[in-house]
Amino acid sequence: MTDNLELEKTLWQAADKLRNNMDAAEYKHVVLGLIFLKYISDAFDELFKKLESEKNDTGADPEDKDEYTAERVFYVPPQARWKWLQGRAKLPTIGKDIDDAMDAIEKDNATLKGVLPKDYARPALDKQRLGELIDLIGSITLSKGGNGKGKDVLGFVFEYFLGQFADAEGKKGGQFYTPQSIVKILVDMLAPEPEKRVYDGCCGSGGMFVQSERFIEMHEHRKGKISIYGQESNPTTHKLAKMNLAIRGIDAKIELGDTLMSDKFPELKVDYVIANPPFNVSDYNINRSDQDKWKYGTPPNGNANFAWLQHFVSKLAPYGTAGIVLANGSMSSEIATEGEIRKKMIEADLVDCMVSLPSQLFYNTQIPACLWFLARNKTETSKFRNRTNEILFIDARELGTMISRKQKELSDKDIAKISDTYHKWRASTSSVTAIYKDEPGFCKSATIEDVRKNNYILTPGRYIDFKEVAEDGVAFDDKMKHLTSSLKEQMQKAVSLDDEIKKNLEKIGYKL
Repeated sequence: MTDNLELEKTLWQAADKLRNNMDAAEYKHVVLGLIFLKYISDAFDELFKKLESEKNDTGADPEDKDEYTAERVFYVPPQARWKWLQGRAKLPTIGKDIDDAMDAIEKDNATLKGVLPKDYARPALDKQRLGELIDLIGSITLSKGGNGKGKDVLGFVFEYFLGQFADAEGKKGGQFYTPQSIVKILVDMLAPEPEKRVYDGCCGSGGMFVQSERFIEMHEHRKGKISIYGQESNPTTHKLAKMNLAIRGIDAKIELGDTLMSDKFPELKVDYVIANPPFNVSDYNINRSDQDKWKYGTPPNGNANFAWLQHFVSKLAPYGTAGIVLANGSMSSEIATEGEIRKKMIEADLVDCMVSLPSQLFYNTQIPACLWFLARNKTETSKFRNRTNEILFIDARELGTMISRKQKELSDKDIAKISDTYHKWRASTSSVTAIYKDEPGFCKSATIEDVRKNNYILTPGRYIDFKEVAEDGVAFDDKMKHLTSSLKEQMQKAVSLDDEIKKNLEKIGYKL
């Protein structure tokens, strides 16, 4: 994994140098389109060689599209294969060659229709740099020694580049990418199981689904066994999601459209909802005719938070659970109908767990965020203890590490601390060796009666006991002497600085 990360960093630095004056949002599609093309070409080549070696024994035709469909591999026509394109990378026509390749792939693969970028021939795109980029991406498999390993690496490179482009784009980037540490918390806490259904109604570039598949593969040793449903309103981001999932070999139903106005899966009920809807959206509309969806109250104009929450509740099957990222204001706001909707959801015993997150985790906003975990049924099962009329509160604001001047990240240890706490609280007493305990300064299991007394506010700090601060052994009188001495020194320095400012102003003809 470390080797992969070093490779990804090296590739990003090299690719970013080739960007020249191109905007990150535009360059993103140039690079990611080529990585996708390389991925499907590598997968095709691997199966092509296998069919070629078996054709005398089985009669298999390496150019038969059905052979590839049967193995869930995209068929790549001759003029779109990477080896052919890389051989033309130095020609001035390379832009048109790539556009033609993308067209040919879409014609032969219905699921990719309208998904691939096809603007490489435009005059503004430097063809020399494009050729250098092709050579760079062409080195990925070679750098891992071939034998099919490069395909796995390409998936990680695609994901890494999504994050880097989100960082480069800043506020706009956050619309298509949720930081991986936040996705990991959601997935680790919900712990999706095989043969289940997962939904995200604002799926961005599909990171929630990628991590869900990875979780299942890691814990259950099998892949591609969950049913995935997503919707995304931004056409460009919708294409990114389809490419991101295809490069990971994930079969998914991803629809385009405004989820709150036009739900593309109106009858769908799922086992897991994992979502990061845009925070505090003021300019939004809902389908008011769908009154079953707004059973806890009509969401107010000016803020979509409680429209999203109720939409996701409406998608949950009888034992379904949801993990949703929202702005902190959703835990305490009384604006318009928000307080009443929150109260009704709490009284319906839908709220399972609330997590306050550290600041600076997101690319696109400094708004403090929290996680809402919802559960349709909190009664006892073979796996879960009865948590009816209880809510777990976790304050994770002190966790996380700065990874850049403006960005913080939750480590695997931080994520494990949060998710382990939740699983100990949820699990039946017979299924875990460690029993959940309240931890001052970090977590508290509260009753709905406690929440009623706090006017249905869900901010964890309202419920979690204060953490005792260890005494440092210094007497109070000694502390005060040190503090007053330090303050006196700083005040004297301030006077000296004021005098210096006055002198400098007088030198240029101004007097205070």
